[in-house]
Amino acid sequence: MSTPQVEADLILVEDRGAVRIITLNRPQVKNAINLPLRYALADAVEAADAAPEVRVIVLTGADGAFCSGGDISTMRRQPRHETTARAQAAQRIIRALWHTPKPVVAAVEGPAFGAGTALALACDRVVSADDATFATTFTGVGLAGDMGIFASLPARVGTSRARQMLMLGTRVKGAEAGSIGLVDRVVARGEALTAALEDAATLASGPPLALGVIKQMLSGEPRHPLAVLDLEVRNQTMLWDTDDFAEGVSAFAEKRRPRFGAAPGVTVSEES
Repeated sequence: MSTPQVEADLILVEDRGAVRIITLNRPQVKNAINLPLRYALADAVEAADAAPEVRVIVLTGADGAFCSGGDISTMRRQPRHETTARAQAAQRIIRALWHTPKPVVAAVEGPAFGAGTALALACDRVVSADDATFATTFTGVGLAGDMGIFASLPARVGTSRARQMLMLGTRVKGAEAGSIGLVDRVVARGEALTAALEDAATLASGPPLALGVIKQMLSGEPRHPLAVLDLEVRNQTMLWDTDDFAEGVSAFAEKRRPRFGAAPGVTVSEES
């Protein structure tokens, strides 16, 4: 594992109010992910999750590139027992993004290839420049894909389209990505981070406990409808007894915007 100084160089962290911006910072290789970056990024997301002052995370890349995928220059044929730790380091990033109850917004400029596409799609909201390029290029080096791509991609575009994108390595520009649901918002080149921060500010002003419940309820394997009903009751009654709910009701009665402030990070109900 690299030294703290090297890790700090690989990831840039900036707070703007309740929003934490995490930037992949290997611009010389269009922010390709090597092993030290995997550890540094997971550390950064986990730290943001643990920080009570942070309500929303924005993930982006330096110098007009989101992420060009895994750093192929660091790859070579190895037996499974030697590559398991590397693969699990990548999955740790996705687990951190999916585990945190805080909304995560991706701001995508330039290439988002292979692991870059998977990383963007692991976020709750994806804001893309109209000329950004998404491509599941794993098969170009004889791989199938990881970092949650087999859950996140079909959830956004359907199994049939996901199959074609994964098998053919199809490149999709930002404008088309918006039309097929691969991304949530398309903006002009150079405006992805600005737009993502606008969306993050809106999310940061929302009720953090309720947003955490929404994220948890929509994650994981599909649930039986009757199980969903039971979970909705548990979560809704939990939220009913919070400062956020009281503030929301008061704000409605007083005809003003609510000022939500419940501490994020409270565990929401899971299935028994």
